[in-house]
Amino acid sequence: MALIDDLDETQAPLVEHLTELRSRLVRALVFLAAGFAICLPFADIIFGWLVLPLTKAFPDGQGQLIFTKLYEQFFVDIKVALFAGFLLSFPFIANQLWSFVAPGLYAREKKAFLPFLLATPILFLSGASLAYFVVMPTAFEYFLSFQGERGGLTVEALPAVGEYLALVMRFIIVFGLSFLLPVLLLLLNRAGIVERAQLARARRYVIVGIVALAAIVTPPDVFSQVLLAVPLLILFEGSLLLMRLSERRKAKQAREDASIASEESP
Repeated sequence: MALIDDLDETQAPLVEHLTELRSRLVRALVFLAAGFAICLPFADIIFGWLVLPLTKAFPDGQGQLIFTKLYEQFFVDIKVALFAGFLLSFPFIANQLWSFVAPGLYAREKKAFLPFLLATPILFLSGASLAYFVVMPTAFEYFLSFQGERGGLTVEALPAVGEYLALVMRFIIVFGLSFLLPVLLLLLNRAGIVERAQLARARRYVIVGIVALAAIVTPPDVFSQVLLAVPLLILFEGSLLLMRLSERRKAKQAREDASIASEESP
């Protein structure tokens, strides 16, 4: 009988956590649906912003987007609204995640996580901005350079709206998520999973991994790969620098605590 009571006591917190998780997920979906509903009437305008890098890559007055399926443009508008709605509602979705995790953390842990919460949207927007303002115009100009005469026939770029949207979303998401590398490394370091010395010793392998990652996730042109690999390498080295500063601060604090303890001891 006591065993059954113990099981009931351990299951109760689990049920409460699952209920809380379900509530947070429902609220996150509500925020996503609200963002989608807000962005859907402006899907044409948003897609107009997304198509600007391609418009500027074409010569003035030239270039067009086509759709080969009657329903393609409709689904493009839906995807645009969903994509923009997710970006719009992401702070609220992240707040739901934080509200679920925060009660299980100590005050010191909450304070330690706060910089990571603030850095995440900033780094993601930085990566997305790099993709939108620098990488995509450069890549599109490179792709369009293949237009011309081939074997007596005219080779002309006629991108489809669906394929173009998929490419743009790939650029933005890949660069945005890749710029979260410092957050991931610093969290792993803070959790004691990896140490700065380990990452420093594995620098050559990290460089190879970053270059390989850039080659896999970006379109097959060297410009996009370089424009992703170089910032990631800089962010990696910046993460090591922040880890070094954190280690020095902890060492200084430990020395001060030891000094105070020695002074207080008889």
